[in-house]
Amino acid sequence: STTLFCELISIWSFMSFISYLLFNDISACYCFFFLLCCLSFFLSLYCSLCLSEDYGRSFKDVTDLINNTFISTDFGIAIGPENSGKVILTGDISGSTGSRIFLSSDFGNSFMPSDLPFNPRMQIIYNPQNPNVLVANDLWLSENFGGHWTKIHDTVCVVKWGTDHTLFFSTNLNGSCSERGVLVLKKTTDYGRTAVMIAEKLYSFGLGGRFLFASIMTGTGMMRMIHVSADQGEEWNMAQLPPVGHEQFYSILAASDEMVYMHVDEPGDTGFGTIYVSDDRGLVYSKSLERHLYTSTGGDNDFTNITSLRGVFMTSVLADDGSVQTVVTFNQGGEWVPLKKPENSECDSTAIDKDKVRCSLHIHASYSISMKLNVPMLPLTEPSAVGLIIAHGSVGDAISVLTPDVYVSDDGGYTWLRALTGPHHYAILDSGGLLVAVEQNLNAPIAQVKFSTDEGQCWHTYNFTTEPLYFTGLASEPGARSMNVSIWGYRDNIFTQNWVSITIDFKELLTRDCGDDDYVQWLAHSDDISDPNDGCMLGYKERFRRLRKDSVCMNGHEYAITKQHTPCPCTLDDFLCDFGYYRNENSSVCLEQAELKDHDLEFCIHGKKEHLQTNGYRKIPGDKCEGGRQPERRETDMSEKCISNLIDRQLQEDGTPSHSAPIIATLIAILLISCVAGGLFVKKYICGGSWHLTFWCFCRFLVHRYSVLQHNAEANGIEGVDEPLDTDVARSAKNTFHEDSDEDLLD
Repeated sequence: STTLFCELISIWSFMSFISYLLFNDISACYCFFFLLCCLSFFLSLYCSLCLSEDYGRSFKDVTDLINNTFISTDFGIAIGPENSGKVILTGDISGSTGSRIFLSSDFGNSFMPSDLPFNPRMQIIYNPQNPNVLVANDLWLSENFGGHWTKIHDTVCVVKWGTDHTLFFSTNLNGSCSERGVLVLKKTTDYGRTAVMIAEKLYSFGLGGRFLFASIMTGTGMMRMIHVSADQGEEWNMAQLPPVGHEQFYSILAASDEMVYMHVDEPGDTGFGTIYVSDDRGLVYSKSLERHLYTSTGGDNDFTNITSLRGVFMTSVLADDGSVQTVVTFNQGGEWVPLKKPENSECDSTAIDKDKVRCSLHIHASYSISMKLNVPMLPLTEPSAVGLIIAHGSVGDAISVLTPDVYVSDDGGYTWLRALTGPHHYAILDSGGLLVAVEQNLNAPIAQVKFSTDEGQCWHTYNFTTEPLYFTGLASEPGARSMNVSIWGYRDNIFTQNWVSITIDFKELLTRDCGDDDYVQWLAHSDDISDPNDGCMLGYKERFRRLRKDSVCMNGHEYAITKQHTPCPCTLDDFLCDFGYYRNENSSVCLEQAELKDHDLEFCIHGKKEHLQTNGYRKIPGDKCEGGRQPERRETDMSEKCISNLIDRQLQEDGTPSHSAPIIATLIAILLISCVAGGLFVKKYICGGSWHLTFWCFCRFLVHRYSVLQHNAEANGIEGVDEPLDTDVARSAKNTFHEDSDEDLLD
């Protein structure tokens, strides 16, 4: 390590100086330094595999179970599905054409070695339905938990498990995965004995909820479009989304069996795009949020699913002035609003708005971490901790470069409080009954942990060790049900660093099990109980049984959330804007786009042309409202066949035009003309004007601003301001294809 090397240099320098003074000879010190380096080398080679079965309280060395083999850094450990007991360790055997893995079916208490006929280039993937079935790169498959491997295909680019033992993989018949847009998508349902091609001219594919997505090159070869299948690739339909060019990308932000959140990158080097939300078929999309921050260089975006309360998502938008601002939706993307300013916080010194009118809370997430701000953790929520969110943030008119604080919400993001000053690592324990935090300190060892039993309102400190350590991480059992947390770090010695794990069992503090009197009824999405519609969200009210904040007791590992549903009458808030309609900010009324009035809205689904008659609203997928206001919406079968399936091989090879081909050709012609004209943009409407696409014929370097007073803050010497963020970011990745990808199309 660097620390050890510096220590050796210091010792050698000191001994050299002493030897020179006493003997006028430093040759002995060279020998001494050589011995120290040898010792350092052998110490660095020593590596142990340790196992804990008591939440990290104690560890046993099990290195001998794998014959002291080094484990690969990249794909070293593959943990099987929950409670399967399956563990795979990949050995690092240099200079070999194959590799060795170690297989365990008893949670790591014993291992069986197995030699692979290939070198893994990716993580070994378990079949979710049968953890004895494994796949690895290029395409190797084992049906007996790694005992025997069979190669079922060559040149496999990306592989993913579907449902019912279905395996999807992309490949190139020419043998190269670098030629995007000419890949084919195949699937096998019998572990590779047979495989059928289900898509051609593939750029990328992904899985989300019950849907299979494919990004397909159009007949022009320049644009590509999203196709969707709800039956494992048997039948495809073209999604009603804008096509994208080679410098753009699609990305599935979230997906369930009911709906999909799709990001579509804007043309040009903007660093933002538009979020579209789908209907329950994954086909018809409505615009949900514009100027959604999503950088093309690293694929960083702040889209966060608040798993502790249904329908809630947070993300960041890029304002016209270049500032990054946080917005939240409580109704699955129907409406986005800023976060409220915490009552115990003031607008920070970098804000433009001196009157504090636009002062709100902004959350630091992936983008802030990519910009090297002092943000040690992403926002944290857990399904078992109802309504609870803990995150780093700043208060102002945009995200600030000042050192962030920790904020907590106990109602799913409606209200917030500043819980801790400065950056921290944090964890949720006991289904939200206990919060734990460790202060981020990169320069000094720590000995204290902070904890709260009232959802972050009050915090206590506990000295967990008499020998401080340099903190490196906080770990707890997944699911937030445990009462144990492990603190990882190291202590510096003269020759080496001793790694330490200290586990704290909070059962020693919270010794009483919670009783009925410790719980209260809580109505979610509620701020005015006098309103009969108070708490109605996505068609029903939801009451939870939650722990009182003043109860100091344990929910326990077996704690189960109890809730009651009450249906609500339908209002406009239960509907998204339909094709050709939009909402103004802070309004539930959908307005028709002026340029689309008197246009027929037609689209092609399942090979049939359908005519849409709408008043501008379609119900939010998953909304359970009953009666009330029901805006008319009807899709009429025109009894005409149509073709929207660009995956059809004959259409792609013989060039038979689809109903969208002339429009795409027109778009390209307009693009070329506007480039010659220099910087003008055109709007072209497709599918009866369901969406519009703007082409920019020049590139812009992306400038992201965390605060418009960035330079003023630096000039005035405001503490906590890091190095400038108002810097042009060169987009080298934009010169070729964006990695939009089977990795961006998330599974």
